[in-house]
Amino acid sequence: MTQDHAEGDSADAPNAKEAEGPRMTMDRTSDVSEDERDGRAEDAPRPDRKRSPLVDQVYRRLLAEITSGGVTPGQKLPGELELAGRYLVSRPIVRDALQLLRDEGLIYSRRGSGTFVRSAPAGESALPTPGFAPVESIADIQRCYEFRITLEPESAYWAARRWNEPVLAAIETALHEMRDATRIHTHREDADFNFHCAIAEASNNHYHVSSMNALKEHIGAGMKIHGLSVMGPDTALEGVFAEHTAIFEAIRHRDADKARMLMRLHLEGSRDRVFGGRTLDLSF
Repeated sequence: MTQDHAEGDSADAPNAKEAEGPRMTMDRTSDVSEDERDGRAEDAPRPDRKRSPLVDQVYRRLLAEITSGGVTPGQKLPGELELAGRYLVSRPIVRDALQLLRDEGLIYSRRGSGTFVRSAPAGESALPTPGFAPVESIADIQRCYEFRITLEPESAYWAARRWNEPVLAAIETALHEMRDATRIHTHREDADFNFHCAIAEASNNHYHVSSMNALKEHIGAGMKIHGLSVMGPDTALEGVFAEHTAIFEAIRHRDADKARMLMRLHLEGSRDRVFGGRTLDLSF
């Protein structure tokens, strides 16, 4: 009996040491900031990664942000935890997606600071950036509205179907900025654009996001003229804010059909305000 007992103690001892090892590792990890963990990712050896659908989805959305200019060279990316919350995935999924971008030379990690978009060498472009011909005339602004009317109602539809808490909060933040501007009778093109971009983000379709980012200058030109058109003594500015609020509420209540309809009406109304209800004849 004594011998059996001794053998049992001997057999249990390695297991106890093995159990202590992970606890010590976890304790050390908990003292490291997220930026430091992100910064170490580049140095850490990693097993071969299978490109799972979730990894590919996060990779493509981050790639769209980089290639469309949504994030610029030298800009710091959000941390793994924030990205995981934004895309509703686990941190290992985000980590693998970031590693794919790192392997392609698009991002780099700086120890203790986080992950940054890499600048292309002088005279080179990191990746071809999707884009459109520059705005050269008032006709181009009308063309931009026509394109947006085919795109953004669908973004609103899918946003209502697919939003998560972080992206809904981004839409609401932009709406609050527009509210504050409206109260002092000011139109903020940046908040307006952020509202529409956040809806594209909520659609969980990186093609929508890329299109909006590539159209930033074009949309901005139209928004500037539209802002001037609603700055008169009447209540047009308040009416425009009400349109945005209605779109947000439809998305928040997951009423996809209503969100699509309201976005279309909003864009058509914006176009008509810019052109005074008389669009140009763009026939050849």
